[in-house]
Amino acid sequence: MPEGPNSVEKGQNSSDSGVESESVEAAEHDKRGLELAKTLASRIKGAGPIQPVKKTRRRRPTGNQVSSARADDRDPQLLTNTLGRLMREQGWEVDVAVHGVMARWPSIVGPEMASHCQPESYTDTELTVRTDSTAWATQVRLLAPDLVRRLNAELGDGTVTRVKVEGPNAPSWRKGPRTVRGGRGPRDTYG
Repeated sequence: MPEGPNSVEKGQNSSDSGVESESVEAAEHDKRGLELAKTLASRIKGAGPIQPVKKTRRRRPTGNQVSSARADDRDPQLLTNTLGRLMREQGWEVDVAVHGVMARWPSIVGPEMASHCQPESYTDTELTVRTDSTAWATQVRLLAPDLVRRLNAELGDGTVTRVKVEGPNAPSWRKGPRTVRGGRGPRDTYG
């Protein structure tokens, strides 16, 4: 703050001094602001009349990029539609449907049969089913035509043409690289 006849020293406490200091600061501020406004006005005046800014329109893309009121591939899509299209393009429809059947196996064959047999694999229209006993393997072999009909009703005709039934995994008695052909097996194991 400049020192002058109207300035108040820091040590004085006067009610008039606060009003005078504010008016001095306002006067200095007004001078600078007035000068700035004058210089800006003279620059604008010398430049000529102010022209409004012309708004340019965005050009529409040419070719396949034209958007319309109808839905196209660039619009947001539902996830189920997108996944369905991806499965069709990649040829995964049958595999996904078969794995869905494997997940719903108890509802297709019934809870009793599902507790004794499980689908193991699906390759080239052949479903492999593993049972927990040889008795159930025989039972599933007898019911195989009915099972093929049920599966084709769920998946579509011709998806499953054959059901291959395998019994339980039996332990192997082979130990090591050498075996005896025509041997009688582990004779004294159960003795």
